[in-house]
Order: sequence, then structure tokens, then C-alpha cells
Amino acid sequence: MRHGTDSIIVLLAAGILAAACTHSRYQNVREYIAAGWDRTVRVNTCDTPDSLIGLPEPYTVPCEDGMFNELYYWDTYFTNEGLIADGRIDLAKGNVNDIIYLIGRYGFMPNGNRLWYLSRSQPPFATAMAESVFNATRDTAWLASVWPVLCREHEFWRKERMTPAGLNRYGGSPDEKLLKEFTITASSRLGTDFRALGWEEDRLSKFGYDCVAECESGWDFNPRFDRRCGDFCPIDLNAILYKAEKTMASFATVLGCDDPGIWESRAAERKERILQLCYDPDKKAFFDYDFVHSSRSDVLSAAPFALLWAGMLDGEHAESVRRTLESLEFDCGIAVCAKAPYEFSYQWSYPNSWPPVTFMAVKGLSDYGFLEDAERLAGKYLRATERLFRRTGQLWEKMDATTGSIPADSEYGTPAMLGWTAGTFVCFDEFLTNE
Repeated sequence: MRHGTDSIIVLLAAGILAAACTHSRYQNVREYIAAGWDRTVRVNTCDTPDSLIGLPEPYTVPCEDGMFNELYYWDTYFTNEGLIADGRIDLAKGNVNDIIYLIGRYGFMPNGNRLWYLSRSQPPFATAMAESVFNATRDTAWLASVWPVLCREHEFWRKERMTPAGLNRYGGSPDEKLLKEFTITASSRLGTDFRALGWEEDRLSKFGYDCVAECESGWDFNPRFDRRCGDFCPIDLNAILYKAEKTMASFATVLGCDDPGIWESRAAERKERILQLCYDPDKKAFFDYDFVHSSRSDVLSAAPFALLWAGMLDGEHAESVRRTLESLEFDCGIAVCAKAPYEFSYQWSYPNSWPPVTFMAVKGLSDYGFLEDAERLAGKYLRATERLFRRTGQLWEKMDATTGSIPADSEYGTPAMLGWTAGTFVCFDEFLTNE
């Protein structure tokens, strides 16, 4: 069931939406987004027979219609950043409250609020979302209420997704039926029938598990993990957890309910291991770490920009991430992986550009004082998105970084989307307007 339109009518009557957009060069897109937020709101307070998990508050979904009409985990962080920038703190806070509810109910945040998503999570942005809402509201009573659940989620990642290398990985808890389904799905998406290769059942099960893990990563599918996602310590996952640990330290100080030193120590240890295991001093670049084979991936990706977003790096290491733009930046933005002769055609690879990765790159570069790079990338994203909007009348999940078009390499098509595309657009427009 959709949220009613009364709130939009009230806002229009008050002139708030128009005032929010008149300062923008991209007034057409900003007005579309401001009016569209409520069209992505859903209200479902009870579990339904068709697998939808009920949530206590209205929540936003990535797409107005069709696919992706659930509350998704990592999508919501980027949506929320745009909602807060557009003055819709009510929706952003409701999204976080629903995520807190799901963590409390299941012990972790599922991929989305469907029963079939209980096999996995997604990149753990709950603490970052709580930080953004708290910074906007300064509501310490609310922060105190979500604190125990944020601690519980962090324990899930520490216990269920830790590796012998001392860094985290992605995984899942799929049953045998789901493993087989994922093997078939991956075979279809990657254009190879892996079940027809003569693999033993245990190898097929491992492949299915790795596919579930790669879906948990949000980058499904990509060349970074060599189709063995569960064997890797991803740079971006560990950057997100580092930022969560630093944020939890600050929350503990504000609330006086825990020892901030515990969280600071966890963050410091994680930083040390990332620098030791993921940084290649010869290539002067960061790569995902294969803890099974004690080696680094050889795929250069945009994932290390998460290290800047998390505020983890110093001097030379920050500069090394900035320099990857030489391989990743194109006319219409940054590709999520460098151009290379990969074995398969992946949607999370060259030449595709994805809003969440671009968001973390621009935010991280800006925070580290690489303003020229941040402004250039933000400008490319805004111009390319606006051009595509003028041609199609919609925003889209991703685009081709070389042409600004809807990408050809897409495993399930490219859906029309508000979600993280809109959130990133609003934040970048505000960033360049206020510079």
C-alpha cells in the first residue's frame, strides 16, 4: 500500500518544495525528486502471506513501480542522505527505525524486508544512518533507544562474518534449495552453465554460497572476487565497519553508556590490518584481500574510495586512492572497476558507474581536501544524470561512465529508480551549490 499524497499537497501549499529547488541549476530534476519522495513510500505494518515482512513505520523503496519495492539495506543510506538534504528527516528517521526493528527481530539487518532475504544481509550502514539522523535531530533519547540494537548488529558482523585474517567478509545462511537457485541464477547472469561443467556437488554448493555472499556485498556480480566472494576481505566492507566503530565510540561518549576506548581499539586494529593486508606498496593501491590464499586481488576498483569516506587514511595512502581516478574516471563519471579483459561481463564493472560508489568517492575526496576532484566528479554525475532525465523523463539505477547512457551490461535490466540515484543527485547539487 502506498503512502497518501496529503503530505505532498501540504508541502506544495506551503511552497516548501519550490523554495527547496529554486537555487539549483537542475531545478527540473530537483522538483521531480522532491515531488517523488512520497511516491516511493510504502506502509505495511503486518507480515503478509506473500513473504513481505511488516514494518512499524512508513518506509521508502528504491523504485516507484516494478522491481525493488521493498526496504533495502544499503540503498537506504544513500536515499536517506538525500532525504535529509531535502528536509525529509521524518522519512529518513522512519527508515532507520524500521531497520532497527528488523535487526532487533532477526539479529541482523536482512537484504530487504522479504522472507527470502533472510539468507543474507547487505553492507552494514545502520550506524552511519543513525549518525546522520542524530546529527540532524540531536535527539539523544532516540539515540539511546537505538544504541543496544546497533551494538547487536556489530556483534553479528564480528561473530558471523569474521575471518582468520582479522578482517570481515561477506557470507550468508542459505539452505540447499537456495544454493541451487543461486547457482542457476549466476549461470544465467554470467552466461555460463556452471552445473554443466561437471563440478562435484560440494563445489557447486561452494559456488552457490559465494553467489549469496556476493549478493550480500551489493556488488552482484563483479570481477573483484573471482566468483569466490566468501574467500575475500572486501575493502569497502571493512571501511564501513571501521567508520561504524569510530561512530560507536562517539555515541558512547555522548550517551555515557559504554567505554569509547573499546570501539576506538577495534577501529585502530582494523585500520592496521587493512594497511597491512590490502595495500600494495609496489602498485601504491588498495585491493581486496583473499584470506584463503593469503594474496591480494589484482582487480583495481573504486571500492577503496570507501576508505576516504570512512576517514581512515592518512597522507600517502589517501593520495594513492585519489590517483586511481587515472584508471577509473571517464567522461560521465567513474567506473566501478578499471577497464580490463575480464572473463565475464559484469554489471558491477567497467564501463558502469553506480551512484553509491560515486557518492563515497565524492564525499571522501571532499573530506580529504581533494576539492577539485570532488567537484569535477560531482559535476559529471549531475550533468550526465540530468541529460538522461531530459531524454527519458526518469532517473535510473546506474549509467555507462563513458557515454552517460543506460548501460548495456546489466543482469536484470536497468530499472527506473529514485532511491540512491536521487539521494546522490540531491547531495551533489547541494555540495556544488554551497561551495
